[in-house]
Amino acid sequence: MKRIGLSAILSAVWVLASAPSALACAACFGKSDSAMARSLNASIFTLMGVIGTVLIGAASFFVFLAKRAAASAQAEPTANSSSQHQS
Repeated sequence: MKRIGLSAILSAVWVLASAPSALACAACFGKSDSAMARSLNASIFTLMGVIGTVLIGAASFFVFLAKRAAASAQAEPTANSSSQHQS
């Protein structure tokens, strides 16, 4: 247990003591016209597109459920009223 704690502390010290430029990617370091920065931007927009598609799908499913519930609620009173008149 002490060995895990010691290695965690040493890892944290190593990360904090390393050079700041070694931790930054091309987009964060300021070279925004590099291939790495362009691919990072493309991946961000791709993930935004995937998340947007999933959210639109979920929202349209709930709209579908709301319309179906409204149609069911509208049809239900007519079925109950006709059964009450027959009794």
